[in-house]
Amino acid sequence: MTSLFPNDFVWGVATAAHQVEGNNTHSDFWLLEHTPGTVFAEPSGDACDHWHRYREDIALLADLGFRSYRLSIEWARIEPEEGCFSRAALDHYRRVLAACHERGVIPCVTFHHFTNPLWVTADGGWESAKTVDRFARYCERATRHLGDLIGRACTLNEANLPVTLAQSGVLPPGGLKQAPFVAEAARRCGSDLARFAPFLIADPYRTRDTMLAAHLHGRDAIRSGPGAFPVGVTLAMQDCQAVAGGEEKLAAMRRESFEPFLEAARADDFVGVQTYSRTRFGPAGVLPPEPGVPVLVMGYEYWPQALEGTIRYASDVSGVPIVVTENGIGTGDDAQRVAYYREALAALARCLESGIDVRGYYAWSLLDNYEWIHGYKPRFGLVSVDRETQQRTPKRSAQLLGEVARKNAFDAATFA
Repeated sequence: MTSLFPNDFVWGVATAAHQVEGNNTHSDFWLLEHTPGTVFAEPSGDACDHWHRYREDIALLADLGFRSYRLSIEWARIEPEEGCFSRAALDHYRRVLAACHERGVIPCVTFHHFTNPLWVTADGGWESAKTVDRFARYCERATRHLGDLIGRACTLNEANLPVTLAQSGVLPPGGLKQAPFVAEAARRCGSDLARFAPFLIADPYRTRDTMLAAHLHGRDAIRSGPGAFPVGVTLAMQDCQAVAGGEEKLAAMRRESFEPFLEAARADDFVGVQTYSRTRFGPAGVLPPEPGVPVLVMGYEYWPQALEGTIRYASDVSGVPIVVTENGIGTGDDAQRVAYYREALAALARCLESGIDVRGYYAWSLLDNYEWIHGYKPRFGLVSVDRETQQRTPKRSAQLLGEVARKNAFDAATFA
């Protein structure tokens, strides 16, 4: 059976600046990666050298059949020192967006994808209200330079993730500040533990509140600039499921992690849903993977059908259109990736058939890139990247998803 998608449905692929550009030396994560005792498996280094190879990569995704590219611009490159905006960096991103338009690709721009300028993180980061105004100022300046070329904008990537990880027991309630390497990183940039507050290391709940305010102010700043395009926020979402007695733990996860942003999104143009798996709750909290369900390299279950539950929940709470801004699988087995997308796209089709307003789908990720603390081991890319030569090689999954994008139709039989 073939599922047809709306004529204006957007098919795309996604990346993040720090994960693909390389040598993001003015960012907080660059410091964290290079601090002795770090939890990062390896430094990002040249990453995929996308800073120089963006034209090649945009041409590749366009030739595959995708008509939108979700990328992030790097605050640490644009404002490497407080109040000092780099015209060279802004012009670089303008060339990137222009290259998208030259290939008929709609740029979807994320203004913040985990990394901060080091000066922001050293002076309070996401625990400080000062970051709200600083982020809004950056959004205004970047939009003033780039807004006429933007097709869709996301203020913050997965702003709810720290609380999600805290609710899941992955992060301690106060974040990772007790790790010895964090104190050393703070010292190396002239800060201290009281002020040094990177994303995923700062207090999760203070981070949530600061980022929620930053989203609202950043959204208004982006809307005030040139261009006319939808603006929203993206959320890390799992398909939350409760076994007997786990209903309150599930409700707490939604109340603390999802609902503040979904309710704020009622004034947005869309909400970005980013889904990879499910989370099950029992009376004591998050349950381990269910016996018999495969577990992936990132430690969570292979559960592609999670996309349907998260789309439905986000749509019900926010009441605004949905864009799937990330969905994919980290695996070295491309046949498993193909099977994952077969089930995920079937779930997406069911949501549309039931009347949910879903505007687009972005696969994560275009390239096998740098996966934060896990380094280069997880392979999320539709395109493999040789770590020595930087050669790009599309996988079968890239060809199949590109065919869906070209036809704007999905037939599960072609994903056999």
